[in-house]
Parts: sequence; C-alpha cells; structure tokens
Amino acid sequence: MTADPYYGLHLASLAWIVFLAYWLVSARKLKSVKRREPRAERGVYLAVMVTSYVLMFNDPLSLGWLGRRFVPVSPLVEALGAGIAALGIAFAIWARRHLGENWSATITLKEGHELIRSGPYRHIRHPIYTGMLTGLSGTALALGEYRALLSLAIAVSAFYFKARKEERYLVQEFGEGFREHREHTGMFLPRLT
Repeated sequence: MTADPYYGLHLASLAWIVFLAYWLVSARKLKSVKRREPRAERGVYLAVMVTSYVLMFNDPLSLGWLGRRFVPVSPLVEALGAGIAALGIAFAIWARRHLGENWSATITLKEGHELIRSGPYRHIRHPIYTGMLTGLSGTALALGEYRALLSLAIAVSAFYFKARKEERYLVQEFGEGFREHREHTGMFLPRLT
C-alpha cells in the first residue's frame, strides 16, 4: 500500500502535463479563423470544464461524500488508472496531429478547412475527445474518489454537447461529404456496423 493515497493521481497528472505542453506547442501554427462560435457559448463550455477540472484535481477537503473512495487505495489500481490516462492522452495527441492546422480549442471553421478522414478519424469523428475521456477515466480510477466520477460525467456531457455543435458546423461547411463520413464513423467510439 502506498503512503500517499493520491500517488495514482500524481502519476496521471504527469500525462496531463505532457498533453498540455503538446497542446501549447502545436497551437502555434494554425490556419486563420473563418467562423467561430460566439464568446458567450464558449464561456459556458469553459465554466463546465473548469468545474470538472476542479473536482478531479483539487484536494477534496469539505466535499463530504464526494471525497469518499469508490475503490480501495491500491498501488495496482492506481498504476492501472495512470496507465489508462497515459494511453488516452497518447491517443488524443495522435488525433490532434492528424488535424494539423485545422485544430482549434473552440468550435471554429478555418480558412481552407479540411475534413480529416485519416488516422483515428477514419473510424471516429471526435477522437481527441475519445482520448481525453479515456484519460479522464484513467485519472478517475487512479484517484478512486466519487468526485472523480462526477468530474468524468460532467466532461462526458460537455464533450457530447460540444461535439454535436461541431457537427452542425461541419455539415454547413462540408454538406454531403460530412454526412457520409458521419454514417460510417462513431462519435466517440468506432461504429460497430
């Protein structure tokens, strides 16, 4: 048994630091913006994600039942959670590389925007979210507290609504090309049919 019940969270946090560093470096070379979602809508999404982040990564003092564990403290569970987090982050980075200069943190259409269908986009429409949600799932397991499950549920909801809105933009931009892509891919997981 580890002396630090947050050992797994610390390990998973390293993967998130790599993720953030990659995001900051890769965001330096992007295409010009053609259309972006309104600032107020971005603000709502940001507030929801900050809530998810605070629940996952801040000390649970005075959180009551949210600070209780859903899995016992175990080096094996913590390592498994940290490993899942690292795999999810690696997947998100791979997906981000395939988007190249088309990527944006906000819902945006770029000048010369391309519909990417390579790499993970061949099977999944929003693989960055898949990777991030996998990373958050691993982080939740490594943390092992109910607050992490609530954080994950908030993030799943936020990514779902953001993905739906992105798809409306993509239908407007690519029309039948995106509709055909949507028929053959899953939103966050590959389509089984």
